[in-house]
Amino acid sequence: MALISLWKSNPAAMDELSIEQIVATAGDGNLRDDQSTSAELKEYLSQVPSEELSAYVDHCLSHSFQKSGFVLQDLVNELGRRLDYLVENGRYQGRAGLVGADGVWASPEGGRVVVEVKATDAYRISLDTLAGYRDALREQHPELRLQSILIVVGREDTGELEAQVRGSRHAWDIRLISADALMKLVRLKENADELETGAKIRGLLVPVEYTRIDGMVDVMFATAADIEGAISEAATDEDAESENAVSTQREASASTWQFTDSALIQDKREKIVSAMEGMLGSRPVKTTRALYWDTSRKFRIACTISKRYTKRSATPHWYAYHPRWDEFLSEAMKGYFILGGMDLDFAFAIPWDNILSILAVLNITTTDRGMYWHIHITMGADGSYSLMTPRSDDGPLPLDQFRLDLH
Repeated sequence: MALISLWKSNPAAMDELSIEQIVATAGDGNLRDDQSTSAELKEYLSQVPSEELSAYVDHCLSHSFQKSGFVLQDLVNELGRRLDYLVENGRYQGRAGLVGADGVWASPEGGRVVVEVKATDAYRISLDTLAGYRDALREQHPELRLQSILIVVGREDTGELEAQVRGSRHAWDIRLISADALMKLVRLKENADELETGAKIRGLLVPVEYTRIDGMVDVMFATAADIEGAISEAATDEDAESENAVSTQREASASTWQFTDSALIQDKREKIVSAMEGMLGSRPVKTTRALYWDTSRKFRIACTISKRYTKRSATPHWYAYHPRWDEFLSEAMKGYFILGGMDLDFAFAIPWDNILSILAVLNITTTDRGMYWHIHITMGADGSYSLMTPRSDDGPLPLDQFRLDLH
């Protein structure tokens, strides 16, 4: 697969290419159903950061090139995956005996959405045909909960299509969203910390009756609380040099906290995740602020970063380990809890089994947002690193065996 090989060997060069040029390097460069070009493109899109997906969507909508509509269809389906749907890509072109939907998205909460992708609403579409796709899938798979239809339109000016939907008998079965707004939802989910936020976001894409707007309020409240919690959590981490971290945090003024720039933290996290590619065999994809998985979702990572705490030289790096991270890693075939340091050119990729074995001997803090385990790293006189297990008689957990060099 030339495209994947080129990307893995020289990712910087791929960053300079437009999506049109990337398609040309895949297979024979001709995007068709059931051909290598399509398979390579889908695999490539499944592994690139969402920022690049956004740039590719913009290019498809601002430049006219051969089969740009097919490319946009693949991009939209990949955005569905970034929202944690299990996505079945549709065909580019219809064929007798096969349902012509552009995609079918299955949510973790149950239920499926039939997806239609349109670069523009300049041409009227048959809503009866879209409803027919859903009905045909229901007949073929009666066990599936095919709830609704989602139309993703490239342009934001969708007035005519909105009027068409409102005036049809399918108005209560169809949701409409622009590709740009869909991308914003992906960014919102990836920058969130709580998995519940993703569920709330997915709920927006399913038609509901909004005479009562509690559902929309729930989405806004969950997102705002998630962001507030991330800030509060960062403050707790920054104040961890105190023996009474939580009480000190509550008493301290926000002006006394010294934060590490979030962009620098994310840059360090991305370097660590990139280094994990060789261990996992594929590039991990971001699902929330600190959580990543591969495209199969069998290999998972929880990655957290600490600055160096100079006032406590015995334990220069401090972290929190959260129950939601533990649950996420527990569902993996292979999971890693990764500890990075802003001052370190390496990290520690600790298998989840090793973390599970020491949870009972770690200190715990409980706040109004829940509990977390304390993770303290200590450095010996010989330069070796260990994870403190304060409630164990067996001594600390040696970490050098889990060292991951960053390049």
